[in-house]
Amino acid sequence: MPPVIATFICCAGILWMFWLDRDPNSRTSPALWIALAWFLLACSRSLSAWIGLVQSSVGSVTDQLSEGSPMDMAVLTGLLFLGLIVLLKRRERVARSLRHSVPILLFFSYCLISLVWSDYPAVAFKRWNKAIGDWVMILIVWTDPQPIAALKRLLARTTYTLIPLSILFIKYYPGLGRGYGRWSGQAVYYGVTTDKNALGAICLLFGITSIWRVFNLFSNERRNMQRSRHLIVQVVILAMILWLFSIIDAMTSFSCFLLANCVLFASAWRMFVRSRFMIHCLVLVTVLIPVSVTLLGVSPDTLQTMGRNSTLTERTDIWAMVITLVPNRWIGAGYESFWLGPRLEAMISNVTRWWVPNQSHNGYLEIFANLGWLGVGCLALVIFWGYYRVIRAWRQNLPASNLMLAYFVIGVIFNLTEAAFFRMMIPVWMFFLLAITVPEATRQQSSGESISSNVPMCQPTHALVLTNEACDVG
Repeated sequence: MPPVIATFICCAGILWMFWLDRDPNSRTSPALWIALAWFLLACSRSLSAWIGLVQSSVGSVTDQLSEGSPMDMAVLTGLLFLGLIVLLKRRERVARSLRHSVPILLFFSYCLISLVWSDYPAVAFKRWNKAIGDWVMILIVWTDPQPIAALKRLLARTTYTLIPLSILFIKYYPGLGRGYGRWSGQAVYYGVTTDKNALGAICLLFGITSIWRVFNLFSNERRNMQRSRHLIVQVVILAMILWLFSIIDAMTSFSCFLLANCVLFASAWRMFVRSRFMIHCLVLVTVLIPVSVTLLGVSPDTLQTMGRNSTLTERTDIWAMVITLVPNRWIGAGYESFWLGPRLEAMISNVTRWWVPNQSHNGYLEIFANLGWLGVGCLALVIFWGYYRVIRAWRQNLPASNLMLAYFVIGVIFNLTEAAFFRMMIPVWMFFLLAITVPEATRQQSSGESISSNVPMCQPTHALVLTNEACDVG
């Protein structure tokens, strides 16, 4: 099929999915378009990369990592400025959210203070601003007059755009959607993103979202034509995501996808719903399984089955070298500063592999390298506080709480072999932040909209079952 015809069919398919999944009863703020633009860029490529203004021959690897693009800076700064204007108009709801987010405020404050001992404070400050932008966009979603409707609409628009385009790029625009290994010569697929791990991450996050939507559709007692057309869209998206998983060889993302699905399914069972102890055990076991396999080496056969060796594709070698290069064990190298300057050059000079790392491939080690033990302590505080908030929302049966629990588990597990904590515009981090900042109460009433459109399953077995009126969230 000629690429032009394939492009036309793809665009028509995207519009068809938007039309089928429409919900005329939902009313969200126009400010959601600001968050959508930010999420689309974060989940794909920078604007300069899309239009080809940045060439790969900038100079050394260090220069490429620190140079940045004036266009990207202008666009992201503009989006951040617009987002802050929106939040200023919603200052009461924002203030309430910030009062419940003290650990995150503490962590971001420590990151800002760490610029004092960073070797590249200007570069680190720009990255810190982008990280703040992630939080601003999430606050736009959660402070919307109808937050669950805004969440669903944001996820739908991002998913229905990026997943079909990734398939189009891979199959019909190889210069955009795939490449070849430098030494192996094997095809590497990355779709709308910049590498296969990034494509795997968005497949993971959007796949879990679609599974959640399917749960909602089948748990809705109102069987009508709306449910059928919503279900068609989710089945089509899941088929696309599973096909992408089958070709991209992103085992971290696929493993997280399976484990998060287990959490999503199990959280609906009677024994988990009725026992707080059981849900804690579920989460603990879900986290300990990948920890034992990847970090403790309990089951080498499992790694071989997944097509990986005991070094996790040489990740363990990177971990050992990163630990030796940390300039200060207590405070680290400064926020987002470790992979710049002499440390990166030392990593390159000692590299024995065909690829040059630009992250620790472990989110916890990445925090240690950049922020030291103090940063690790702040991260632990954020994780435990975030878990408390997510579980509290789930126990209260608040809308989207089981999806937020799945996002939380994904964030904890994904960072065992990839670095995504407190890094600017990283999809897994953004969805993790979305989960742990879930509002204290998101119940809203909207006449005429079905439960399956906006909220997770209102399990009849739950101790705090929402009424039909409360489930009709806009």
